Amino acid sequence: MSDSMPQPGTAAGTPPGNEAEDPAAGAPLDPAAPAPLGVVRTLTGNAAVDAELARLADADHLPADGHIEVYEDVHRGLRETLTALDAGPAPAPMPSYDNRS
Repeated sequence: MSDSMPQPGTAAGTPPGNEAEDPAAGAPLDPAAPAPLGVVRTLTGNAAVDAELARLADADHLPADGHIEVYEDVHRGLRETLTALDAGPAPAPMPSYDNRS
């Protein structure tokens, strides 16, 4: 083999033994593969908001170009939830006083 050719199992231009490895598996990591960010989500106490925030974990398993769809969906859900909170409870129905006998 020529000195300018990478060895089998090594990245081009990376000396053997210097590849990034997954410590758990011992296999080289794919830098383009999706990886969890490990962002801690604190519960808010509002079930609807907490459900939307939990949905952010879906982005951990997607490549970066798939994150925007999750973020837009969560943003839309949070806006709807906050709009509903701003609107307050619906007014109570008015009693009918039309008592004709």
